[in-house]
Amino acid sequence: MQDTKINFSDYLHKSKSLKKNSSMQEVKVAFLSNFTINGLPEILKTKLHQEEIWVDYYNAPYNQYLQEIIDNHSGLYKKDPDLIFILLDVEKFLGDFFFFPYRYNLEQRKMLVMEKIEEIENVLAMLQERSKAKIVINDFVVPAYSSRGIIESKQEWGLTESIHRINESLRNICMNNNRLFTFPLNSFCSHHDSYPLAEPKIAYLTDMKISSDGLIGLASEYTSYFYPLASKSKKCLVLDLDNTLWGGIVSEDGLEGIKLGPDKEGKPFLDFQSLILELFERGVILAINSKNNYEDGLEVIRNHKYMLLREDHFACIKINWQDKANNIKEISKELDIGVDSIVFLDDDKTNRALIRELIPEVAVIDLPEDVSLYPQVIKNLKCFNLFNITKEDAERGKMYVDQKKRSVFKLSVDDLDAFIKKLEIKAVDRLADESTLNRITQLTQKTNQFNLTTKRYKEEEIEELFRSDHHLIESIMVEDKFGDYGTTGAVIVKKDLEEKCWNIDTFLLSCRILGKNIEFALMKDIIEKAKIAGMRSIKGRFISTKKNKPAENFFEDCGFVMTKMCNETKEYTFALSKEFKKEILVDV
Repeated sequence: MQDTKINFSDYLHKSKSLKKNSSMQEVKVAFLSNFTINGLPEILKTKLHQEEIWVDYYNAPYNQYLQEIIDNHSGLYKKDPDLIFILLDVEKFLGDFFFFPYRYNLEQRKMLVMEKIEEIENVLAMLQERSKAKIVINDFVVPAYSSRGIIESKQEWGLTESIHRINESLRNICMNNNRLFTFPLNSFCSHHDSYPLAEPKIAYLTDMKISSDGLIGLASEYTSYFYPLASKSKKCLVLDLDNTLWGGIVSEDGLEGIKLGPDKEGKPFLDFQSLILELFERGVILAINSKNNYEDGLEVIRNHKYMLLREDHFACIKINWQDKANNIKEISKELDIGVDSIVFLDDDKTNRALIRELIPEVAVIDLPEDVSLYPQVIKNLKCFNLFNITKEDAERGKMYVDQKKRSVFKLSVDDLDAFIKKLEIKAVDRLADESTLNRITQLTQKTNQFNLTTKRYKEEEIEELFRSDHHLIESIMVEDKFGDYGTTGAVIVKKDLEEKCWNIDTFLLSCRILGKNIEFALMKDIIEKAKIAGMRSIKGRFISTKKNKPAENFFEDCGFVMTKMCNETKEYTFALSKEFKKEILVDV
């Protein structure tokens, strides 16, 4: 995520020499458009390559988007993409109405707009029926010119209002559909740093509606959809203090001398903190990594009247004189997250270079010399994007702060079982429903340590299993005296009614609740349900990976018997004529 400026032709040249390595997550993507977008796929491929995401793309033939969607044997469906981008030029889409809207009377204008909205709806419905991809459709750019001039805004169902109505309908179509997304191209064109629309001469000669700089900017925005699709979304923002969260050096300038507040030099830092606080409130974990005197740094956090980010917003605080690479490793360990889940912000170039060199998995973001641009850095972060923000996502930052309190409490208790009992844990097993499917999907994609098979599922696949009579999906919700963990575990069972056996396809728990006896409560529930259903046995597999060592002996601990071992896979069986003897220490 280093800010390296390269131009349009550099992206095209570089994309040709890119190689896929074995660690890369592949995403297949298709582009459908009614104007020239050549270069956009190559830019995206180059940008995402440095994020360890391999883009395998299909760029449909020029102005053939409808044919591609209608033809079952088109290149679009042969590619079987995970993600589809649709870019339509409003002039072509509206035809004569774009140039001569007032040849139509009011009722005709209404009718035409409604027909165009229905056309889009039908196209999207057909595409969803024939593809399992997530679909991103750009809204339409509203032209600044009108033959009605200054009274265009007074025209009922005029050109401007008609395009706004189409855009609003697009957003409504996509609103409650987890496979459809609207990209705000109209807003993008209004706020992009450089002029994003192509110069008239280029537009007439090539039918390229977006400039080369505009395509680079658009590709940057499009990366937002790839992070969650490739399970690469980040979890934690690690922040420096001096000249990052506030202006100045607290040990030299003192509490009153630092720049932070609603006026002049302090305003960029206040706005910067506001945007970070908003990230926290949607679930991003915050941590501090600062070379400073601990008391000085904490005094500002606790006592400065304009400090928005207080002590309870940070899940981990490292204010010391250690090198920052060691601090980040300790933050990763204490929060029990991978370093590849961390984003690091620091004004000091040397510290950024150190992290890039020693922990290349960390996403290091360059802060500009001009502090007035600090807020824009947060706005430009794409790596925290998710397709759905579940209850657990929104509360993740607070959950990790609560976890810090549990860690302190644990130090006061000598015996692990006593610690678990004093936490007053309550666990609720529940069958999956529409409200929990997104969270269960997330858990299958992200959980590594306590995951017996590490099978990954897409939303559409989980929904298909949910509707199947041959599968059972269950989740577990957990809370204790310090707070709510949310939905932190899931089981997927395949039912074999002929053999009277339940096969455990997936059994996983978030790392946040490991070591609290909850896994046994979940297994006991599955065993009891299988007995009630008249099953004779439960079977399961443990597939060893580099990260799931904590789950290695789980089946044996539950009383399962190993029946087969082959390479990294062990198979187990539990006869339901037996009793489940593991003590359950939590309230279920």
